Amino acid sequence: MDQTRAPIYEALERFKQMRVVPFDVPGHKRGRGNPELAALLGHKCVSMDVNSMKPLDNLCHPVSVIRDAERLAAEAFGAAGAFLMVGGTTSAVQSMILSVVKRGEEIILPRNVHRSVMGALVLCGAVPVYVDPAGDDRLGISLGMRLSDVEKAIAAHPGAKAVLVNNPTYYGVCSDLRAIVKMAHDHGMLCLADEAHGTHFYFGEGLPVSAMAAGADMAAVSMHKSGGSLTQSSLLLTGPAVHQGYVRQIINLTQTTSASYLLLASLDISRRNLALRGRQEFARVLELARYAREEINRVGGYYAYGRELCNGDSVFDFDQTKLSVYTLDVGLAGIEVYDLLRDEYDIQIEFGDLGNILAYLSIGDRPQEIERLVSALAEVRRRYGGRKGGLMRQEYIEPDVAATPQEAFYAEKESLPIEDTEGRVCSEFVMCYPPGIPILAPGERITRRILDYIRYAKEKGCQLTGPEDAQILRLNVLA
Repeated sequence: MDQTRAPIYEALERFKQMRVVPFDVPGHKRGRGNPELAALLGHKCVSMDVNSMKPLDNLCHPVSVIRDAERLAAEAFGAAGAFLMVGGTTSAVQSMILSVVKRGEEIILPRNVHRSVMGALVLCGAVPVYVDPAGDDRLGISLGMRLSDVEKAIAAHPGAKAVLVNNPTYYGVCSDLRAIVKMAHDHGMLCLADEAHGTHFYFGEGLPVSAMAAGADMAAVSMHKSGGSLTQSSLLLTGPAVHQGYVRQIINLTQTTSASYLLLASLDISRRNLALRGRQEFARVLELARYAREEINRVGGYYAYGRELCNGDSVFDFDQTKLSVYTLDVGLAGIEVYDLLRDEYDIQIEFGDLGNILAYLSIGDRPQEIERLVSALAEVRRRYGGRKGGLMRQEYIEPDVAATPQEAFYAEKESLPIEDTEGRVCSEFVMCYPPGIPILAPGERITRRILDYIRYAKEKGCQLTGPEDAQILRLNVLA
């Protein structure tokens, strides 16, 4: 196929020349009805915010330009099929899971999954079989899944329908995806990949293997993260063993019937950009990341980690574009460094947790921004650094599962002061966002370690989300 094409964008350009009089939605009528919005976004942008119609196809049942764009995406990513998603990678992840498991069926997955995975289990009633990820005691981060642990989970749950893998984790850690795919397939299971942070794996040398290249059956790919498309646009990729018509039906259960053509066009144009220039661009990003890692480590105190963590199993590979930095040795929690960079130096990084920060590098970054980040980190250490004592090390807390997410979420519940919930079973989510990995999920027992973690995270300024009580002074538990 001709990867220089962008069928949706081309159709929008042709449509603009037709001077069609709009008696359909959206109601701003190409911006005329909302001049302030038009002034903010620009006339070209609002003129392309149009409704589905015959010349522009329909995302729910594509037969022309959207179908062509999806076929181009599938070819560019080495997939049998591709679906354009306008509900973010959350929608892609949930559609992926809803396509392979139903109520009462089991799915094997690491506990350090994104909240979208747990949300899908609430919706469909599937039963999670957790593989506790290995952990790095120094960094306090969850790693990948050990092959021996996956093997044990498969042996103990031979009826499970699928195995889900993070490729990579938020911090850049990759499991041995090829081996896990083979293990799943050998036992009649599908293998799914949450590839929200791995779009660039498809277009770079010296990067971890992509899900499709590893033989996975489905992958949720967040094009707007490292792929350059507009926020909220994503792809769902499928392998040859997956029935594309059924997946489309599942997607249409929850995805909007009023798809944004701004998001669709951005996916189309971004796919073209990556297909034509992705390899050279991500080679440049890799060099930026390597330089930044070296310079940050020269500052002292900080530890910008990379492939030296690889051990052939729980850290089979590492995404070197992820600028993950351990901060506790400078006497500051990651969230404190995050806040200082934003408030004092006007630098917005991706996230800070209790012990680490992540600066997200991609195709839009330039050397001068890297220099500014390194300089700011050096100054933060000089001005605010101190002793490590008294800082709580981030750690993975193994869940005590008492009920399935769906059972707990919809069960009779009561609201209690958070300090009175020890020993009770939680019926809602609690997580730091980002990265959006639940500290508590519905159906998990609340322990003193979890309560201490939540209290400390609040004190340090982590953005905690999930519960009905926005202040997280109370939690809902099973009655």
